Amino acid sequence: MAKRVFLATRNLMFRAKLGSAVAAAGGEVTRDEAACDLIVLELADAAAAGRVAELVRRGMTVLAYGSHIQPEVLRAARAAGATAVPNSEVERHLRELVSA
Repeated sequence: MAKRVFLATRNLMFRAKLGSAVAAAGGEVTRDEAACDLIVLELADAAAAGRVAELVRRGMTVLAYGSHIQPEVLRAARAAGATAVPNSEVERHLRELVSA
């Protein structure tokens, strides 16, 4: 069964790119956060770590991504339980997680 991926990103162009990566890895994008296998979450600021912690507490697998010039935001997401990577690496990590 294909992994269902929820894309929580505001950038529509980047969302399309991530959606293509999901499909290429054999997954499917879903709009139902509660019924997904993986959540890809854009880290807009340090407050996003709270959202990550909430999702991880609910048993969700979270791939978080953000700007490399905000390493403290990436560190906070990792500390909250996500796999957190800079924007430049999210596509590769997404393909790996979906195809695993």
